[in-house]
Amino acid sequence: MKRTELLQEIRKVRFEEIYGDWSNKRISQEEAGRLLGVCDRTFRRYIDRYEEDGIEGLIDKRLSQVSHRRAPVDEVMRLTELYKTRYDGFNVKHFYRFYRDHHQGSRGYTWVKNTLQEKQLVPKSPKRGKHRQRRLRAPYTGMLVHQDGSTHEWVANKQWDLIITFDDATTEHYSMFFVEEEGTKSSFQGVRDVIETHGLFSSLYTDRGSHYWYTPEAGGRVDKVRVTQFGRAVRQLGIEMIAAYSPQARGRCERMFGTHQERLPKELKLAGITDMDAANRYLREVYMPAFNAEFSVPAREGKSVFVPYIGGDLDDILCERYNRTVRNDNCISFEGLSLQIPANDYRCHYVKAKVRVHKYLDGTFGVFHGPLKLATYDEHGNILGKKKASSAA
Repeated sequence: MKRTELLQEIRKVRFEEIYGDWSNKRISQEEAGRLLGVCDRTFRRYIDRYEEDGIEGLIDKRLSQVSHRRAPVDEVMRLTELYKTRYDGFNVKHFYRFYRDHHQGSRGYTWVKNTLQEKQLVPKSPKRGKHRQRRLRAPYTGMLVHQDGSTHEWVANKQWDLIITFDDATTEHYSMFFVEEEGTKSSFQGVRDVIETHGLFSSLYTDRGSHYWYTPEAGGRVDKVRVTQFGRAVRQLGIEMIAAYSPQARGRCERMFGTHQERLPKELKLAGITDMDAANRYLREVYMPAFNAEFSVPAREGKSVFVPYIGGDLDDILCERYNRTVRNDNCISFEGLSLQIPANDYRCHYVKAKVRVHKYLDGTFGVFHGPLKLATYDEHGNILGKKKASSAA
C-alpha cells in the first residue's frame, strides 16, 4: 500500500474517535487537527464533509483518479518490446541513449528505468557500498593522460585487446582501437593518435606492463634509469611517465573498462560486426564520439596545456630502435632479413660501421648512420624509393 493510501486509512480510523472528543468539548479544533497531522482549518473541512457524507466523505478522490501524465498502455508495450527484441541485456543508461537517439523516444530516463524495472526486464541496482573519496581529477586537459589495455571477448569467440588513451581531466577518449595483443606497437599508436589530434601532453599514467617499464623484482618498484623502447620514445618527446602500483591507483581506468565491457560487445553484436577492421572503424566513427558526448566532463580549470608538436619526424621517435654493425658485404642482419645498404654520396661503403635500425609502426624499417637515414625497407627487406641519404632527428 502506498503511503498516501495508508495515511488515508489511518485518518478514517482515527477521525471518528477524535470527532467524538471534539464534539464533547474535550479537545479543541487545533488539538484535534494536531492529532490527525493537519491544521485546524483542514479539520473543519473534514467536519463539514463527515457531517454531509459520513466517513466516505473523508476519502481523497485524487487517489482513485488516473494521472493525465500516465503513459498509454500501448506505449509501455512498445518500449518493452523494443528492449526485449533488440536491446536485451543493455543496462538502462545504455539503452536510453539508443531509445532517445535512434527511436525518437520522448520519455525521460526515470520513466524508462522505472518501466523496465516494473516489467522485470532489468534488475534494480544494489545498494552502494561504503563511500570512498576519489582522487581529484587533473585540473587541466593535457596534464595527465591514461593509457591501458583490456583483454575481453569483444565479439563472439574472439579475444582481443582494447587499447584506450584518455584524459584524466575530462575522461575524453582520444584513442580507442583493437589489437590482437597489447604491446609496444599499440602503445606507440595510442600516443601518436593523441599527439596528432591534440599535441604534446605533460605526463602519461600507465600500469607496470613490460612494454612500459623494466621491473627488476616482480611486484616491486620500476627501474626509471633503464628504459624500454616505449620509455625512450616518450622521454625523447619530453613526456613524464608515471607508474601505477595497485589496481586502486588505476581506478578511473578500471571503471572505464567496466563500462566498455558492458556496452561495446552489445553494440558490436547489434551492428553485426565480427572482424577487427570493421570493429575499429565502428570505434572511430560511432562508439568513441557517442561515448565522449555522454561521459566527458569539463576540465576543472577549463584550460588546456597541450602544446603543438614541432619536432622532427614523429615516425622516427615513436618506433623501436636497435643497434647493428654492418657486415663485410655492406649488409646488416635484422629479424631474419639481410638489409643491403645502398651506395650514397657520403661514403663508399659502411663496412664495420655502427648503424641504427628503426622499426616503424607500419612494419617497414629505416637504417640510420648517426642523423643520416641511409635507406627505408619494406617488411621483406626490399629498399623503398631509392633516394639520396637524408637527415632525421
